[in-house]
Amino acid sequence: MLFTRKRIYAALGAALIVAGAGGHTVLRGHGDSAINEAKAAAHSPTATEVDVAAVVSKTITDWQSYSGRLEAVDHVDIRPLVPGTIVAVHFKDGQLVKKGDALFTIDPRPYQAEVDRAQAQLAAAQARNGYTSTDAARAERLLADNAIAKRDYDEKQNAAREAVANLKAAQAALETAKINLTYTHIVAPVSGRVSRAELTVGNIVSTGANAPLLTTLVSVSPIYASFDVDEQTYLRYLGRDSGSAVPVSLGLANEDGYSRDGVVDSVDNRLDTTSGTIRVRARFNNPDGTLVPGLYARVKVGGGTPHPAVLVEDEAIGTDQDKKYVMVVDKDNRVQYREVTLAQTQDGLRVISKGLQPGERIVVNGLQRVRPNDVIKANNVAMDTSGDAPAVKTASAQ
Repeated sequence: MLFTRKRIYAALGAALIVAGAGGHTVLRGHGDSAINEAKAAAHSPTATEVDVAAVVSKTITDWQSYSGRLEAVDHVDIRPLVPGTIVAVHFKDGQLVKKGDALFTIDPRPYQAEVDRAQAQLAAAQARNGYTSTDAARAERLLADNAIAKRDYDEKQNAAREAVANLKAAQAALETAKINLTYTHIVAPVSGRVSRAELTVGNIVSTGANAPLLTTLVSVSPIYASFDVDEQTYLRYLGRDSGSAVPVSLGLANEDGYSRDGVVDSVDNRLDTTSGTIRVRARFNNPDGTLVPGLYARVKVGGGTPHPAVLVEDEAIGTDQDKKYVMVVDKDNRVQYREVTLAQTQDGLRVISKGLQPGERIVVNGLQRVRPNDVIKANNVAMDTSGDAPAVKTASAQ
């Protein structure tokens, strides 16, 4: 009986030892599995959060941008037409004047005296003409009665004709004297802005080849912008005789956009074969006088038929050697490399002429943080039109 109990107790102890060992093995197996799962989770890639925007689709008119200079429609060098002494300057440097406003006065007294002398000579010529015409008429009657010699008759007729010629000469001399008198009062030939007075009161001026420059005058409004366009632009926009004005926009050096609108005024009559360009002149209204000749101008020329286009911001465009590309985001938020062809800018956005379709989404911020086939966390934003600011959020991340 004792032997039996010992054997039973021994068997129970062995069973407990085996059970304990088995339990330890099971627990160890579960622990290794959890550790492996944690390690796998730690090494799995997380989706990169980037800003994504839908491309802009709208109807546009093509524009081409150029650089040029502003030019006055009228540019006048004011020089004296009669010699004399300057006795008055009637403007301030840089003043706006109207057509007919007085600019300079040259001493008019010698020219007034010349007018008076010419008037006296005209009066004498008129008197002589009256006398000779009467004498010639009398000789006509006497000749009919054979009461005057033919020679005397001819002399009186010649005297009458000479008196008529002298009368015309006196009239012309008076007109010339009056014109010279008006030249002593130098007035603005056009409305515009005068430069500084090169000569002041007391200076003696001459005429002809040695006539000095008194001042310059340029018109204010309208004003021209001259620029050179390439052959393709000329053929596309300017070479057609459509009868409609070609629109042009103007921007100054201190402006980001184009603040003034105008039209093409004229195109040169030949293409410069050296540069491959042709000179174009556009006309702009300038009522406030802000635009002055010589200013640098940015000009864009528009034309053609309005057409639908896809536009994106420049920050969304990457460079791959000589190629341009964007990262397109599909419905599963997976990005794909897409080569694109760029065109001109419109309202702060870049026109994509090839490579994108309306409705597609692209990465607009964080382009360098994603690779083709990456799955991203899309942060939906609106396409930025300022050209230099980050995109603005319009929805929460997805």
